[in-house]
Amino acid sequence: MGFETRRFQARSPLEKSAEEKKDISQEAALRFVLLLGVVSLLADMAYEGARSITGPFLGELGASAAVVGIVAGFGELVGYGLRLVSGYISDRTGRYWAVTFIGYVVNLLAVPLLALAGRWEIAAALMIAERMGKAIRNPARDAMLSHATKRMGRGWGFGLHEAMDQIGAILGPTIVAAVLYFRGGYRFGFGVLLLPALLALGVLFLARLLYPRPRDFELDPGKLETKGFGPRFWLYLAAVAFIAAGYVDFPLIAYHLKKVAIAKDDWIPILYALAMGVDALAALLFGRLFDKFGFTVLAFVTLATSLFAPLVFLGDFHYALVGMSLWGAGMGAQESIMRAAIAEMIPANRRGAAYGLFNTGYGVFWFLGSALMGILYDSSLVSVVIFSLALQLISVPLLLIVRKVPR
Repeated sequence: MGFETRRFQARSPLEKSAEEKKDISQEAALRFVLLLGVVSLLADMAYEGARSITGPFLGELGASAAVVGIVAGFGELVGYGLRLVSGYISDRTGRYWAVTFIGYVVNLLAVPLLALAGRWEIAAALMIAERMGKAIRNPARDAMLSHATKRMGRGWGFGLHEAMDQIGAILGPTIVAAVLYFRGGYRFGFGVLLLPALLALGVLFLARLLYPRPRDFELDPGKLETKGFGPRFWLYLAAVAFIAAGYVDFPLIAYHLKKVAIAKDDWIPILYALAMGVDALAALLFGRLFDKFGFTVLAFVTLATSLFAPLVFLGDFHYALVGMSLWGAGMGAQESIMRAAIAEMIPANRRGAAYGLFNTGYGVFWFLGSALMGILYDSSLVSVVIFSLALQLISVPLLLIVRKVPR
């Protein structure tokens, strides 16, 4: 008995050391998530600030509603399609940081160049380039985040990152709104966004210096696999495709608000900033709930937020205000717990490709839905609302089925 006691006492310091090491790893993982959150905050100030006015800017350059819808959707199509390639390259080469850097440079520098666009065709090309840059960096960045979020809960980790992301999405449009209020014009607004773009690249470089191997955060990455993705992933992708196809992109919403004079030019970015604020809070809340209840949360959120379409397109300013809040809540879910779900389904060595494939499917259906809704808008607002509602509601039973499919 005495020997056993002494042996237990001798082992205790080792156990304490292991526990301290675990705590330190959790703190380091949190710092990594926060650092990438700062990068996203600054990046969102730049490109979300720009996106809050690209719809009216294209209209000012002579583009129609159909063109606005097609350009917005095509940018997502090209961008999300490129994620399939960038995700595959990230997994094959292991150069997650390099891919992330290339994407951020293209993504961010396209924004201030919009100030120089003299034709809607040039502006459209830069909008598409911005989406392409985001596509290049997202799968690699999300794969790195997935390793760190293993230590704190997937939903909470991705939700925290998304919340910081959306703080930038609030600040960017607010800055642009201030520029417009003081009659600086769309071009000056784009030019001002150069500063947060450069700061984002600087913080990203710092993150690379401090955490060169994010995969080390996930001490047990799970079984390495090379075979195809399972039925759970494909069913989940189908559900997300319906959500994407029915979710109206903001440039078309902004075009509508300006065309029917629901909101003045300087109020449109404010409405977008409001939506991004709701997005940030929703990401934190839904992230916590996802860790506890899983896919049921995503199904409920989709059901509730689908009501944004009739409120935005068929109501007055006050209804549009409520509709944009619901729109933001839906975006918060899509940008946080949808990504967290992938990390729960897919082993570490295949997450880059999984994120790329997931985002490609999302983008293809986003393009198809955006293009069709832009065309429908020119003939009937009611048809846009019915289309948006129907496709999002189809996804709800699919998400509930995903919950029951074995891992």
